[in-house]
Amino acid sequence: MKKILLIEDDLFVRENTAELLELANYTVITASNGKIGVAEAKKHLPDIIICDIMMPELNGYGVLQILSKEEDTKHIPFIFISAKISREDIRKGMNLGADDYITKPFDESELFSAIESRLAKVAILKDSTIKENTTTKTTIVDQLKTLDHLKNYFIETVEEYSFNPGEIIYHEGGNSNFVYLIHSGVVKTYKSDLQGKELITALHKEDDFFGITSFSHNIPYQETATAIENTKILRLAKKELKNILLNNHEVTLQLIDHLSDSVTEIKENLIEMAYSSVRKKTANTILQFTEKISSIQGESIHISRSDLASIAGIATETFIRTISDFKREGIIDLEGRNIKILNMDKLKKVN
Repeated sequence: MKKILLIEDDLFVRENTAELLELANYTVITASNGKIGVAEAKKHLPDIIICDIMMPELNGYGVLQILSKEEDTKHIPFIFISAKISREDIRKGMNLGADDYITKPFDESELFSAIESRLAKVAILKDSTIKENTTTKTTIVDQLKTLDHLKNYFIETVEEYSFNPGEIIYHEGGNSNFVYLIHSGVVKTYKSDLQGKELITALHKEDDFFGITSFSHNIPYQETATAIENTKILRLAKKELKNILLNNHEVTLQLIDHLSDSVTEIKENLIEMAYSSVRKKTANTILQFTEKISSIQGESIHISRSDLASIAGIATETFIRTISDFKREGIIDLEGRNIKILNMDKLKKVN
């Protein structure tokens, strides 16, 4: 039901007009003067406002002036009703932005005609805006040719979400309705065993996609995603990304290559976890985190020992003993939870 705000100081006119509108299946909010009318308009955001001109507290012109300056109310159709109608009155109202005038006394057909025409105009303008936005968006989608274009599409059209360190972005087993792109920050994805121990499956940094599951089957997220540091993320509905890929084959091929590289990296990490020494696993894990988290060479990384140990595939206690050895050898420095690489070449040569 459409909502109408009726601002009228004459009790008889207000009650009778409200009754007529309610019988016509409108929801009616009434106000006995302009000051109350302004407050009611801001509170209820009606579909249309009908307002008397000559009122105590604040006249109709004042009401229109105030509401036309408010972002939430300036587009609401505004109809004046008044016994005082002259060419100058009409011109003044129209200059302020009024949509129509009705002269008292008026019959119900005149009132309904004015209301329906204004509501129809709003509906047409709204449809045009939606169609224009849809056309613009479709044009942008049709112009996507590379993975970088797809990332720019995320940045330009998708809402951004912020996460603090430790905040969960999605849970393992949750509905995989969205695909994510990191605008800034770092995200870890991990699986938990029956004892609640985390096994980190991947680290994602700025400009990385994550959260991609099957486009043809309703497969839930296979891992949990959590922000490691202050992170900004762009989230696109999976069905929308599917439509983009169906219409842009080059982007699809590049995304497949991107995902294939990720699978290759995971396989290499698994082989390393299976066959490398504890020292080699620890060194490579520190290097991997440094690459993902620290954009400035020589900058410390701030990460939990358990997360590092999880990536390395070794017990936390063993990991801590190994990095303590690295510190004694002058390869790294430890400051609380911070790790700073002092000798990058030596760390890369650890066996």
